Amino acid sequence: MSARRGRVAGISLVRFARFRFNGRMRNPIIVALDVPTAEEALKLAEQLAPVSGGFKIGSELFTNDGPGVVRRIRALGSPVFLDLKFHDIPNTVGKAVAAAVRLDVQMLSIHISGGREMIRAAEQAAQESAWRLGHTPPLVLGVTVLTSLDTNALSELGFDPNPARQVRRLANMANRNGLRGLVCSPLELVEMRQMVAPSMQLVTPGIRAESAPADDQKRTLSAREAIEAGASWLVIGRPIYQAENPRAATERILESLG
Repeated sequence: MSARRGRVAGISLVRFARFRFNGRMRNPIIVALDVPTAEEALKLAEQLAPVSGGFKIGSELFTNDGPGVVRRIRALGSPVFLDLKFHDIPNTVGKAVAAAVRLDVQMLSIHISGGREMIRAAEQAAQESAWRLGHTPPLVLGVTVLTSLDTNALSELGFDPNPARQVRRLANMANRNGLRGLVCSPLELVEMRQMVAPSMQLVTPGIRAESAPADDQKRTLSAREAIEAGASWLVIGRPIYQAENPRAATERILESLG
């Protein structure tokens, strides 16, 4: 790799080697394209592709614009995290994962609470579909407990009312059944790193700039704090796309990791 290609925003990419699960994703910043239209998403992606490790496409954007927006982001050469949190019977989830592989996404998410058979179906579909297409298998990420669920909500659902215990239970299930990645809040990182294999990829939303004002996200850390706590990937939305200059904001976050 040349010195020019090996640096982003003046920072050596060598230090990010441990974050990659394939050769295309060396930068740990995944920008959340939490905007309503493909036009807004593409404008951001074109601006930020040189300084980010990939882009997250969630339910709102995908529902509005469908698979086409994934294809358009991939056409830029950028990795995609398709964050639709699949949760259904194993056969249906397996087919949904296979469809995501055909879109050539690099990450996708499922709810671990769908159970071990669903988890296995998702991972098997990711591996087999990628093999048939000659793709690198996407990283299937397990979601434990949504940050919107508190003790009362968990009790109403019949789960362990202690969020930390429920997270541990689901993370262990994911680990035992072959998942290679988890989505976890910043404040769960240290414990997750102690529980799972070193190869387990931990993808962390809720990242805020150190100088950012408080908002509806309560369980947050700065990018540097999250990396130091064990995050493999950082999903960052509002601190970037609501910034006056999104590219400069992304570069500042990347520089903070040095």
